[in-house]
Amino acid sequence: MKIVTVEQMQAMEMAADKAGVTAKALMEKAGLAVAYHAIQRLGSPRGARVLVLVGPGNNGSDGLVAARYLHQWGARVQIYLCALRKSPDPNLDMADERGIPIATAAEDAGLEALKRHMASTSLIIDAVLGTGKARPIEGQMRDILLQVAEARRHQAKPLLAVDLPTGLDADTGAVDSACPVADITVTLGYPKIGHFTFPGAATTGQLEIADIGIPSGLDTGITLELVTPEMVGPLLPTRPIEAHKGSFGRLLVVAGSRNYVGASYLACLGAYRAGAGLVTLATPRGVYAIAAAKLTETTYLPLPETWSGSITSKAAADVQKALDGYAALSVGCGLSQDPETQLFVHELLLKNPALVNMPTVLDADALNAIAQIPDWHDHLKAPAVLTPHPGEMARLTGLSTTQVQERRMEVARQYAQKWGQVVVLKGAFTVIASPQGDARVSPFANPGLASAGTGDVLAGVIGGLLAQGLSPLDAATCGVYLHGAAGEELRRQLGDAGLLASDLLPEIPRRIKALKAAS
Repeated sequence: MKIVTVEQMQAMEMAADKAGVTAKALMEKAGLAVAYHAIQRLGSPRGARVLVLVGPGNNGSDGLVAARYLHQWGARVQIYLCALRKSPDPNLDMADERGIPIATAAEDAGLEALKRHMASTSLIIDAVLGTGKARPIEGQMRDILLQVAEARRHQAKPLLAVDLPTGLDADTGAVDSACPVADITVTLGYPKIGHFTFPGAATTGQLEIADIGIPSGLDTGITLELVTPEMVGPLLPTRPIEAHKGSFGRLLVVAGSRNYVGASYLACLGAYRAGAGLVTLATPRGVYAIAAAKLTETTYLPLPETWSGSITSKAAADVQKALDGYAALSVGCGLSQDPETQLFVHELLLKNPALVNMPTVLDADALNAIAQIPDWHDHLKAPAVLTPHPGEMARLTGLSTTQVQERRMEVARQYAQKWGQVVVLKGAFTVIASPQGDARVSPFANPGLASAGTGDVLAGVIGGLLAQGLSPLDAATCGVYLHGAAGEELRRQLGDAGLLASDLLPEIPRRIKALKAAS
């Protein structure tokens, strides 16, 4: 499923018209889809009160079509025109002919009628501007939206937005101060960038994508995609019945230090839960003594350690010797930022010709270490997946964390191309960007995953998928989706507070099973 800009959406609508799918036909399907999702929210249309806020353009027309269908299905619909509409207006005329009540803001002194309608309605539909917002919202329209916010705050009135909540910029995610927060957004045809970019993403609510009849093939050339189960299922490794542990790859995990023993545990089990055949933990000797008591299935490469319990620079030679026979490498979880360990990372990753054909995950302190070398990407020869959180991405790029967060998709794509590596920019709606300029966006934003260790699980899952032969881009895509889907299932069961990183581990294979069953 592609994610589009306003310009791209308009171009596809024009191309659809040339292919014989008229704007009227698209609008009819859009309005029907909005009405359907309204009914899903209401439970039953019969007797339900629905207030449809209608703007001056096409978004308002979609709302008028939805109002007609809801009225036809037995809902008690009230149309409220927030602005004058151009005449002739067939959709408004059809609503009027069917006897749907129509009120206008221009004749509503003090918005008293609007207040009455909101007080009695079961659902508000925001069909005011959609992608049509081009300037700050002012005057009476602003007052209307503020009244909507008031009704939601004090009367808990549910809101369904058509395409976008009014005031959300579809291309940037910026929001007008009057933008209402929706419970559901029914986006038309394709999701928009603003749905996945904060602060706008916080106003979207549950996102539903409605097929409005755009002919297939018109989105060719659009390089930004939403990660979906339909994308991930077919990418997952197959499991032949005659397989043995060697069939599913060997992963070497370089992780852990005295203060971060748990990171090595989570990364190794993340890889096993993703299906890796054998996982070896290369870790300081002091960590080995602790981890071996808990990680039963993992094999070990104990490494020399510093006085503080981190890996020494001399250990690079030990790891290099051990690389032969492994299908993939993961470096960084819980290594610490000890200067000796950072030298170890430099030696292992930037001065090691053996990594040329070794798929590698770089996480956490491996990223912090290479960020100290201005031209690190010229020396890293491994086909790698970098998994920075926004702070680590800021260190790697020289940008501020705020700059990274304001332009997440753009920054991830820009630096994936510059570095020639796959970048996984973690956070709500994680972005996966390839060196070729393509990008994929996770559909998940889960505050339950904002706890220590969840990133270590993700690094392990991606490493386990690399070991099984997936390309860096596909391993990153599947890993991010499985990790996010596991988190969503746990949020459904437990809520969004108190989720532990280790809770994700048994849920990963369940998500794999579900995806394979559906594909």
